[in-house]
Amino acid sequence: MKPGDAVTIHQLLGRIAYFHTLFIEPVLVSSRQSGAGEACCNHKDASGYGQPDVGTVLAGTAWAVLDEIATTVGEHLLLCPDSDLRGCCAVCRVAASGAAIAEAWTVTEHRAYGLPLAADPLLRACRTTAAARLARVFTQQHGASCLGLAQAEAPDGGLLPDSIDLPLTGELLALWQDPLAATRSPVVSWLNHCTDLNDIHRVLQQGGTTK
Repeated sequence: MKPGDAVTIHQLLGRIAYFHTLFIEPVLVSSRQSGAGEACCNHKDASGYGQPDVGTVLAGTAWAVLDEIATTVGEHLLLCPDSDLRGCCAVCRVAASGAAIAEAWTVTEHRAYGLPLAADPLLRACRTTAAARLARVFTQQHGASCLGLAQAEAPDGGLLPDSIDLPLTGELLALWQDPLAATRSPVVSWLNHCTDLNDIHRVLQQGGTTK
């Protein structure tokens, strides 16, 4: 990575935290319990602990904010069944947190804008895309590896929401597609002038703006 790339990544992680705290968390509807997902790389078989783990690679970095946010989204978070044990794969945890955040944002935006319930294919596309894009950047920055990331299913890009329809989710997915590109900039800059989801909904009802 080039000098300054870490700053860019940290700014984008901060943007996720800011958007979640300002827009999503106040109106989030979910259970308090996270669900059980697939086993992480380090707990898939008896050998275990083959990949860099949460405690040594993730904790103490700016990326830990994803883990913190994901603990607030209830059933949208699907953790490794052995997540209460030491040694979960750090990349798998970033992927799980990213997937949970993307799904929670998608569901919350649909509800806030009076849209029909988000269809399962859309939720799956948002989950897998966010998981893959965030985890890929994490591996690039920290030199980590992950069997699960290498085997990740390619999402159907045609199912992904547009920032015109779901501004928060759309920007999240777009910004992390290639966050270190020289042309990187907020996709929906008018979000910076909104204070809650009602503000965003009003802009959408007025036809939206990209200025």
